[in-house]
Amino acid sequence: MREFLSTRRARITPDRAGLPTTGSRRVPGLRRSEVATLAGLSVEYYARLERGQIAGASSGVLEALARALQLDDTERAHLFDLARTADGIPTSGRARRRAPAKAASRPSLQWALEAITDGVAFVRDPRQNLLATNALGRAFYSPVLGDGGRTPNLARFQFLDPASRDFYPDWDLFAEMCVGVMRAEAGRDPHDRGLQDLVGELSTRSETFRRLWADHDVRTHGTGTKRFRHPVVGELTLAYEELAITAEPGLVLLVYTAEPGCPSAERLGLLASWAAPAETATTPESITQNDD
Repeated sequence: MREFLSTRRARITPDRAGLPTTGSRRVPGLRRSEVATLAGLSVEYYARLERGQIAGASSGVLEALARALQLDDTERAHLFDLARTADGIPTSGRARRRAPAKAASRPSLQWALEAITDGVAFVRDPRQNLLATNALGRAFYSPVLGDGGRTPNLARFQFLDPASRDFYPDWDLFAEMCVGVMRAEAGRDPHDRGLQDLVGELSTRSETFRRLWADHDVRTHGTGTKRFRHPVVGELTLAYEELAITAEPGLVLLVYTAEPGCPSAERLGLLASWAAPAETATTPESITQNDD
């Protein structure tokens, strides 16, 4: 909480907050006294909050802080998650999680994934583990899946595998997104030992991860567009949708699709053909030859 509030305060200039700028300023962003004024709090009380003494803060105080610090929806939710933890309240009202790997192996969930044939579909847990995929997803994420010796993890691939630089043309943006999602998950469940261990591993082995983690930026996935460079079919621009799996709290289903008729849709179809069973599959080379 201490670091989250101080980093949010540091990014807001007086002009952005609608405050006059007078004299020299020794701190980036707003002073504590200015945040307190904007939130309608005493300077002493805000200083206690920024020191991490957030337990007992009312929802009204948290809302006032969110407005003063101009938090977006994800940051506001993160603030409330941190406050709930300080109060000993179950994180975000979530139901108790079952073992993610066991939950993702449920046959009906795998059937649902395999029913999606024109898009990449996969299940991810809060620790960025890739737990289950459809057939196209296995082909798409072949650089991440590796030899299958360990549960594939999107964060480890992002920060520890040099192949990620080729797979993600916008590598820096993907890195920021990955860390922001993990930081939000850590706020929702700060006692998740597996996530703590992953953060510790990546902090030790990746300077970039360590720097981004220290920024305390949070984000949700939701929806958007991403670019990929697949080793088999090349450049792909795909839209994504993230869907919560209500039967398995903490797990999400992500689906990547391409705009119909665009080059990425054609390449995704080519990838699906490449991934088809050996007895019916055609290779990318044979498809190219047939087109000629």
